[in-house]
Amino acid sequence: MDVLRPALINIHGRIYRRNVIKEEHYEEEEDMSYMGPPESEDLAEDESCDANFIEQTDKGYRCAIDVPSVLYKYIIGKKGETRRRLEFDTKTSISIPKQGVEGQIVITGSHKSAVSSAVTRVEVLIESFRKKQPFTHFLSFPLNDPKIQEGFLSFKDEVLKQCSQDNGIDGSIFQNAAKLHLTIGTLALLNDTEVRKACEHLQECQNVIRDITEGNPLQVEVTGIEYMNDDPAMVDVLYAKVNVKDKSDKLQVIADRLVEHFVSAGLMVREWDRVKLHGTVMNTLFRKDSTVEDTGVPGRQALSEREAFDARNILKKFGTYHFGEFELNTVLLSQRYSTDCTGYYTSAGSASFS
Repeated sequence: MDVLRPALINIHGRIYRRNVIKEEHYEEEEDMSYMGPPESEDLAEDESCDANFIEQTDKGYRCAIDVPSVLYKYIIGKKGETRRRLEFDTKTSISIPKQGVEGQIVITGSHKSAVSSAVTRVEVLIESFRKKQPFTHFLSFPLNDPKIQEGFLSFKDEVLKQCSQDNGIDGSIFQNAAKLHLTIGTLALLNDTEVRKACEHLQECQNVIRDITEGNPLQVEVTGIEYMNDDPAMVDVLYAKVNVKDKSDKLQVIADRLVEHFVSAGLMVREWDRVKLHGTVMNTLFRKDSTVEDTGVPGRQALSEREAFDARNILKKFGTYHFGEFELNTVLLSQRYSTDCTGYYTSAGSASFS
């Protein structure tokens, strides 16, 4: 990191500088220094944009913050060092529930400005370490329609029959037919409260979706295959192309609008300007770990451990392969590493097109 040009974080309209402090307990602990509110407004006097309510009590001031229990350790720090530093710097007391017990972090102090300062520093730590958590859920368009599954299984059989002699091709790198989908975006939802919040936001998007679809399912065709990287002889991901039959961009618009909404709500991190919709049919991440889900982000294996495959013959023989057509009528919020009775990912929430 360039110490003269540190990374900045925007929280509730205020800009903070991110300083990295190396410690033994974590790979790195990030200390955030407040850069001052917009237009040089005074923090102690102007708290109009504070997201948390600071109440006055008989002993001073108090503020309770909802924090998932998995993040407590980052506020506590090694042997309690982070919490003690925060308490010393802000002249406050910070009460944290026991590890694994969902609750609120409570900050108390004699002065409102001190409590406000401590709240801000805790929020910055939470925001920083939240981004390091692996994703738990994802938004998707399911492609596990029986007709598409049948077409996919026929594709798999023919590829193994005609191309299994090509380098790196075997049955282990094919997607599970029951899990076919188009990833829209991933989310790290760290407790039941956050899952409920995400479901509520998905429901809020339903009217937007129906405005785009005019209240009707989308007639979708899954035809043709494409690869992710530049060399067809060294491919890691092969995917099916999905299009709306009327040639409209409605599917793309829905995906982009959903990402925009969830990013604005603080539930998703924007990775690309535009969602790349792709239905993975082969992925080398599956080769050594069949439990890895392809949801548009790196899996558990490092890229250096992946054994690419030669897709030239597959592209030549199956480049225009027709997997099938079906009516798409749903966006799902699904749980990673969990499947329902159909074999698809367990749904936490959904929104329909009609």
